[in-house]
Amino acid sequence: MQLDEFLHNLHFDIDNVRPVDVDVDWEDAPLPFKLYQNLPATPLSFDACTELSASRRTARRAVRLQEIGNFFWYSYGLTQLCHVMLPADDGEARSNVMQMLRRYVPSGGALYPSELYAYLKVDDVSPGIYHYDVAHHRFVLLREGNFDLYLERALGHRCQLESCFGALFVSTMFWKNFYKYHNFSYRLQALDAGALIGQLLEVAKRFGYASAVYFQFLDRAIQHLLGLRDEEESVYAVIPLACAEGSIARCDGNTNAVDTVESAQELCQELVGLEHRHYSKSVRKGKYPLLLQMNEAAMLHTTERFTQMPTSGTESNPAGEGAIDLPAAQRSQGDFATACRRRFSPALDFVQGHIDVRELSAIMSETMLSFAYDNDIDPNGQEFDPRVSLASCVHGVEGLNDGAYLYDFKRHGLQLLQSGDHRLRLQEGLSMPTVNFFQVPLCFHLVGSRDRYQVFGYRGYRMQQMEVGMCLQRLLLSASARGLGGHPLLGYDEGACDDIYNFEAQGKTCLIEVPVGHYRKTARFEGALYW
Repeated sequence: MQLDEFLHNLHFDIDNVRPVDVDVDWEDAPLPFKLYQNLPATPLSFDACTELSASRRTARRAVRLQEIGNFFWYSYGLTQLCHVMLPADDGEARSNVMQMLRRYVPSGGALYPSELYAYLKVDDVSPGIYHYDVAHHRFVLLREGNFDLYLERALGHRCQLESCFGALFVSTMFWKNFYKYHNFSYRLQALDAGALIGQLLEVAKRFGYASAVYFQFLDRAIQHLLGLRDEEESVYAVIPLACAEGSIARCDGNTNAVDTVESAQELCQELVGLEHRHYSKSVRKGKYPLLLQMNEAAMLHTTERFTQMPTSGTESNPAGEGAIDLPAAQRSQGDFATACRRRFSPALDFVQGHIDVRELSAIMSETMLSFAYDNDIDPNGQEFDPRVSLASCVHGVEGLNDGAYLYDFKRHGLQLLQSGDHRLRLQEGLSMPTVNFFQVPLCFHLVGSRDRYQVFGYRGYRMQQMEVGMCLQRLLLSASARGLGGHPLLGYDEGACDDIYNFEAQGKTCLIEVPVGHYRKTARFEGALYW
């Protein structure tokens, strides 16, 4: 299969990338976390702060281990043990029990293919490269030392690491969800990485950290620094962290501003290789050649290939026929930590409940405003102009007629694209009946360009999916803050959804479907993993 055809099928013809007759070996399933063996480890306190609100640091000060431990726990730690009662498959009057370890970040099938690494220069721990051991809430030391210059070169001299107290690395372990989803896992892996990045950026705001997301870097140089094997795991994003706003410097919107051209091959020669062992539980690991081909095709080997998005110059559409002004958005009164704890994916647990246009206004506004972030692909100084937008099919929302709407965040208004009740069409488009749309008042679609950020080549596909994941996490948290649940779906009819909004003619497509509404949890046992 050609790579372009593969990327097309990932979105528009899922059956061609995920065989229906795949026999999943559940007994040999990998763990949802990576366990390094025989390496120095620094335990982190489980005494997490229970409230978080946005803050700013007025003065530069040292970051301590307790604080950074809380940051990692809120970002990707294990937060809850959950036992769910499921009906028996054979119809007998008994139940099956499914055990889940939850985090504040969603993941397809709760498989969590992403891993989190960090370059840290904080108090109470030696400077160096660490892996966040989710299972034990601790840092595992992979490589000790100061790597400011190495990382600056790997990022193309577009970041001032000396002013940062560290940098995060979000990676994907291919086998962790390939064993279940086959080649379709490539789409899920980028979405999962994006959801984690979205959570990391939101948590950073609450701790007063400045951050920026770098999608472009010398892949093999970063892999070599962390000691990762290309055939097993790949880094998708690098996120420097600093204590003060404006301390993460970049070039003046010009990727050619630095004369020095760096290469991954030269950088790798400057550090000895790492040969660490880790445990994943799976004994019979399968092959995934298509994922490796995609990963190789997306790699950057020299900084000459770094580029940026062309300046869009788009403006808000003027209010015309079908335009509706939304009421002023009111931010939720609850704190961020509460929203994280309440986030729930209802599936068949949706129930009918009252929602008015003010709540819809707040969810849409808060999602897109919080989505603004600093990165290496937008020209410096450009006004926030997201490549991912919000659309929604609404039903029974007080103060708003049923219909399919596109949200214009610059004008804070809606554009009616097709009136009427679209729930039956959405229900018929599901590949599996995991949601009852007749219980759901809001069905959001995250919308993006059909060209998959082609200016970045094959890397552009995963960049687009990561941005979708980042926006998705903001949407879920905004809904959770108002007592609502959201259930991300990929098993839907993309063509039917695009037709509802008439997106194909505009060069757009629905990238993920998220029904949102009230819910009532089924029988389950839940226990928090913190105190």
